Amino acid sequence: MIRWFEHKQIYKPNRKLVATGKELGRPVEEVWLQTPDGLRLHGWFFPAETHAARSHQVLLLCHGNAGNIGHRLHWVKAWLELGLNVFVFDYRGYGRSEGRVHEAGTYLDAQAAWRWLREKGFAAGNIVVLGKSLGGGIASELAVREPVGALILQSTFTSIPDIGAELFRWLPVRRLHSIRYDTINRLPQIKAPVLVAHGRADDLIGFHHAEKNFKAATGPKMFLEIAGDHVSTIEDGREEYIDGLKEFLRQWK
Repeated sequence: MIRWFEHKQIYKPNRKLVATGKELGRPVEEVWLQTPDGLRLHGWFFPAETHAARSHQVLLLCHGNAGNIGHRLHWVKAWLELGLNVFVFDYRGYGRSEGRVHEAGTYLDAQAAWRWLREKGFAAGNIVVLGKSLGGGIASELAVREPVGALILQSTFTSIPDIGAELFRWLPVRRLHSIRYDTINRLPQIKAPVLVAHGRADDLIGFHHAEKNFKAATGPKMFLEIAGDHVSTIEDGREEYIDGLKEFLRQWK
């Protein structure tokens, strides 16, 4: 029962796609990729404008714990304004991807997405990995396992035990947990430039998680304070958010 409860609190996948990827009115490539342990994952690749200054670069999204890629198109639209390519994919058990989600599996899923981009011709140094919320734990592990151009941690936590102990104060989370996503202890190992983006109004993951993650990062780094709560940055502060990402890319890419 403890393991069931833990899994249910961390993963909230949705199998039904609410979009096709074509809603943005621009080219999109439907992607199927295979994980090292033999599962098929589903994703969408959105190419940059042909003559965009960053058309040689790609943003790889490791999304949060709920829904699927169909719920992220408003974010994709914003990231495409940066002039780079965008690749979004679903972890195992999410959307049209096969399997059942678990921590070790999500790491393999991110590596499969990274490998697909390498096979498509992107240099490792031109892959910008963005991990949002739960995705920050996955993106940080990817940046340890594989070379990347930059890592963006957006509205994410230091680790599952840390955030779990805050959300469920009446439970002995630190003694009973089996899922870690230990971003804060991975950051010192990451040599790629790191952007930590977080809002003070985040009503799920406290701002102090971002401050601790930023302190733990030892390579080139930048902090971006964003508007809105855990999910409303695009609605509440789109222009400032995009400008912040552009500044980060100008500095480190």
